[in-house]
Amino acid sequence: MILGIGTDLANIERIAGTLERFGDRFKNRVFTEIEQAKAERRRDVAGTYAKRWAAKEACSKALGTGLAMGIAWKDMSVTNLRSGQPVMHVTGWAAKRLVEMTPAGHEAIIHVTLTDDHPWAQAFVMIEARPLALN
Repeated sequence: MILGIGTDLANIERIAGTLERFGDRFKNRVFTEIEQAKAERRRDVAGTYAKRWAAKEACSKALGTGLAMGIAWKDMSVTNLRSGQPVMHVTGWAAKRLVEMTPAGHEAIIHVTLTDDHPWAQAFVMIEARPLALN
């Protein structure tokens, strides 16, 4: 069953301007060290940050809270599998919210997809509840 869906569209040029204006202060407030390392290795640094920004916004919407109910930016983070597939991780308040919204006897799976076409970066997050396997 689907527990939540969220999407977000971020302007890469706006994120580039924010990076230029606030630099490490912005990066350290919003992105984990792993996310920063990934972005800084990429040719399109601002695009990589913009996709992750959009993913965090989309995840907060899928959790049904937006960013207004105590979720911190770093409570949501994106890594990539070796194949390149993005994976959303939640900690802190976001993880607590995920547990609260997951029905008994189910596990929550967060699906995330990212895309960009300059000047836009987009993310889509779907939270699924799967029944736990019975032994």
